[in-house]
Amino acid sequence: MASSYLLQCPNFSTNLNLPSKPTTLKITPSFLLIKAAATSNNIRDEARRQNLTNPPQIHNFSAKYVPFGADPATSTESYSLDDIVYRSQSGGLLDVHHDFSALKAFPGSYWRALFDSRVGKTTGPYGAGVWSKKEWVLPEISSDDIVSAFEGNSNLFWAERFGKQFLEMNDLWVKHCGISHTGSFKDLGMTVLVSQVNRLRKMNKPLFGVGCASTGDTSAALSAYCASAGIPSIVFLPANKISIAQLVQPIANGAFVLSIDTDFDGCMQLIREVTSELPIYLANSLNSLRLEGQKTAAIEILQQFDWEVPEWVIVPGGNLGNIYAFYKGFHMCKELGLVDKIPRLVCAQAANANPLYLYYKSAWKEFKAVKANSTFASAIQIGDPVSIDRAVYALKKSNGIVEEATEEELMDAMAQADSTGMFICPHTGVALTALMKLRKSGVIRSSDRTVVVSTAHGLKFTQSKIDYHSNNIKEMACRYANPPVSVAADFGSVMDVLKKYLSKTPKY
Repeated sequence: MASSYLLQCPNFSTNLNLPSKPTTLKITPSFLLIKAAATSNNIRDEARRQNLTNPPQIHNFSAKYVPFGADPATSTESYSLDDIVYRSQSGGLLDVHHDFSALKAFPGSYWRALFDSRVGKTTGPYGAGVWSKKEWVLPEISSDDIVSAFEGNSNLFWAERFGKQFLEMNDLWVKHCGISHTGSFKDLGMTVLVSQVNRLRKMNKPLFGVGCASTGDTSAALSAYCASAGIPSIVFLPANKISIAQLVQPIANGAFVLSIDTDFDGCMQLIREVTSELPIYLANSLNSLRLEGQKTAAIEILQQFDWEVPEWVIVPGGNLGNIYAFYKGFHMCKELGLVDKIPRLVCAQAANANPLYLYYKSAWKEFKAVKANSTFASAIQIGDPVSIDRAVYALKKSNGIVEEATEEELMDAMAQADSTGMFICPHTGVALTALMKLRKSGVIRSSDRTVVVSTAHGLKFTQSKIDYHSNNIKEMACRYANPPVSVAADFGSVMDVLKKYLSKTPKY
């Protein structure tokens, strides 16, 4: 006999479509899962049939654009998410504001149970990490319009050996957001943005395609999701400033790629000008829709800890949308009663591209853009971040900290992490360096539960690893290099080398 369990679900007024007092309903697995019918040839058709059998509850959840930092209750400026708009009337950033009064009609226990019930299921689209929180992300979109590769649900890795060996920590975790469809956390935001574009095009909005400036990962995510939906993608890349692995992704996915003789900030300025003149939707994090997907990684962290809140979360920062996205995810969980506090946030920057760090060290007195210098953490090589105001807000609200990492520090940290079984990107090396510095200063204690966010897969940055382990980086000691040993093809030579190696290996 099929098992069942009790779940808090809302009743709804048939006249007003408004939620009333929650009641306890008996829910069977068939209510939560789409069963693959033998006769079904189309997953979306099967989802529709399932909804006819178990019709979804009617709700009044909604979201809109409002000027960032404005009080939604008093602001006279707002926009539908179906509007093509990126800036407020004053030229400032926009933010996606959800109707909290509607969401608060259900207790935190309801949202925890609902989100947990969807994890890892094949129920389209709710099995995806992002879309399992659909009501908090893009509540009014039809499931038919969602473009998803079941992104999210990424591994929260217990970095046991790294924590104990290098930091004397027992409760260190790495959120591997780079173990994703295109190998980076950018998938979390791009599924939301491209899904909305898919919706807008079906509404006959004047949109030819989607464009972005990128240091690599944004273009990979954009091109993959657009290709899946049959939407043209246009990518502006700074010439000779990203890895081959990152460059080949948009090319392979059929994007129209422009290699431009400038840096990311120059590409960003050009794409903003182009999208203001042509029917191309802007996909950079200036567009606040991206952050709605990225914030779900914060909610996932809480889920993976059974809704216990870690003391610290450390995030690499470049264009700075991500640190705000994590704050937003944690804040929503606290505001809606899923948890009773939020973690302290740390934004980690490369010293060669550190405008937020310099602003923080000045006690937030004056922000100055910088000319970003070359860094192995190429995705955060940004000197004039679009989301600077969002980042400062998130850090102030979370009693946060900003740290930086030199090139040698981030490469050493990456090598140390890899030596304990990880295979991380240089940006994660920046975050680990920040952790090491905060542990050394005593700000982060040995007992503090800490999560480091890994933003991309290490396989995208193999050349930097090869150069490090070959001692081939100018003016860098490469202290943890582990080059291969050349040896003659005979038994005696191999034995001599192995005996020498074993004599230096710690005995257990």
